[in-house]
Amino acid sequence: MSAREERQLTFDWGPPANASPAERPFPVAAALAERLRRLAERKIYLGTSSWKYPGWQGQIYDPARYQIRGQFSERKFNQECLAEYAAVFPAVCGDFAFYQFPTEQSWKELFAQAPPEFRFSLKVPEEVTVERFPRLPRYGKRAGTVNAHFMDPALVRDQLLSRLDPYRDRLGVLIFEFGTFHGGPMRAPGKFAEALARLLAGLPLDRYRFAVEVRNREFLESPGRERYFACLRDHGAAHCLNSWTQMPPLIDQVQIPGVFTAPHVVARLLLRPGRAYQQAVESFAPYDRIQDPYPEGRDALRDLIEACVAESRMLLAFVNNRFEGNAPQTIQLATDGWTCPAL
Repeated sequence: MSAREERQLTFDWGPPANASPAERPFPVAAALAERLRRLAERKIYLGTSSWKYPGWQGQIYDPARYQIRGQFSERKFNQECLAEYAAVFPAVCGDFAFYQFPTEQSWKELFAQAPPEFRFSLKVPEEVTVERFPRLPRYGKRAGTVNAHFMDPALVRDQLLSRLDPYRDRLGVLIFEFGTFHGGPMRAPGKFAEALARLLAGLPLDRYRFAVEVRNREFLESPGRERYFACLRDHGAAHCLNSWTQMPPLIDQVQIPGVFTAPHVVARLLLRPGRAYQQAVESFAPYDRIQDPYPEGRDALRDLIEACVAESRMLLAFVNNRFEGNAPQTIQLATDGWTCPAL
């Protein structure tokens, strides 16, 4: 790799050689922040999946801010880095919410760390989206059992929406992430659509934006997709375009007729199709740079941005570190050289 190519891949992020630790050393991050701010004015919100990554120090995060007695403090970083993240990105997808219903105090502390214009998108807890609990130690006695609260709108209202209501204006979208259905009625797009309709009908659709993420490619490639899309359209919910192991490439999903089912469009760039999650973790951690460039995936995001701007649609798109190795650099490349049309 030539020196020029290496600079392009790392974007010259990081402090100048003669910069002191106290200086604001990240000119590329500052330029990215301005670009993302202009896009947000067009309701194009780009962010990452979660934000607590020490590997982004020297890019998004100033290492000097998280030192205690000359040593990096993981606790200080986790507690305080959201404010610095929000100085660059206008939005984030909070994956943490997938694992439990956060308390009212947790929400209060979270929203206090970011400015009012910052938009939080959240995954709905798996307590609602898992049909049968996986046989994993973290599920304890529930492992392998049927989930009595699968697609339960009352649980969503009582344990999630009631606690989020004070912050409703600061939310992007709430995402129902359904894992792969390997068997049973839910594997059929039509049966899934019937159950999904009951879930969505029990929610305050006029007060929140919702999206649905599926990981069965037949939901998009079989004739049954029309029932799935119709259910989403009838309830004003978005299909969450997702780049995932066994899903069609994002560029193919974007071109499916009728895939934009709501005024808002949602996308999550999680993995290059064909790559397993654990493989990406082992290959890319600590996520300090792009390690496996995927320009076709970035081009798909760029095309999606242009389509949403042209149609005046809100876009909420989130990039995961496991997509290429470093989510901020993916967003930097995907938007590099792109000029947002004037309002």
